[in-house]
Amino acid sequence: MSGFKKMNQTENDYQKDIQKEENKMVEISTSILSVKKGEESQTFFALEKAHTDYFHIDVMDGKFVEKDTYKKMLEYASYIKRISNLPLDVHLMVEDVNSAVDDFLAVEPNIITFHYEACKDKEEVMHIINKIKENRCRVGLSIKPETKIEEIYEFLPYIHMCLVMTVEPGKGGQTLLNDMVDKISNLKKYIEENNIDMDIEADGGINLKTADAVKNAGANILVSGTAILIAKDFKVIIDELRG
Repeated sequence: MSGFKKMNQTENDYQKDIQKEENKMVEISTSILSVKKGEESQTFFALEKAHTDYFHIDVMDGKFVEKDTYKKMLEYASYIKRISNLPLDVHLMVEDVNSAVDDFLAVEPNIITFHYEACKDKEEVMHIINKIKENRCRVGLSIKPETKIEEIYEFLPYIHMCLVMTVEPGKGGQTLLNDMVDKISNLKKYIEENNIDMDIEADGGINLKTADAVKNAGANILVSGTAILIAKDFKVIIDELRG
């Protein structure tokens, strides 16, 4: 993965996403989990040219979920940081959240999201939130499909984004779980009623057939990997997903 020059785009600023309008534009975070080996450089360059909003970095440790992508995603994130100014959207699906946060803060991502279920108690959740924010990085909190959205309401005022898993974490190419659309809708209603300014990211099974449902429910950031990477034209499908 060498030979690409860094594209001339503006530096991502920690503060730029803090204040947004009530009706947020939909953004696309492209998961690079399924990028073909040997085609990484050309794929990353093509995704940037197609105007994806983020590179979504799926970090798995083989413990919290079965698959282990940890080393590969750290290498990908480091490489992308050298060739691109597009923001890195890091999603930690790991048991040892503290160590993973340290490792991925080093690549200066725009946001690090970790799982509520990976923490032993509420004190640890707040510790991780504060640790990420103290390093001038945005912070997201993610929940698995079986976790009730109400369990994380108390943390919402302290984070920048909630990532709702719309499939079981750990594998690409899954079918969206319809019940998760209602979860997104309930989350959107809660943050509006409580004047909480934050993003809602939907991750899993997002394609042209399912995108409208999660957007209408309130998600303003869509994670899509397989649907984009198998397309002949990345820009066409990214634009269609964004709507």
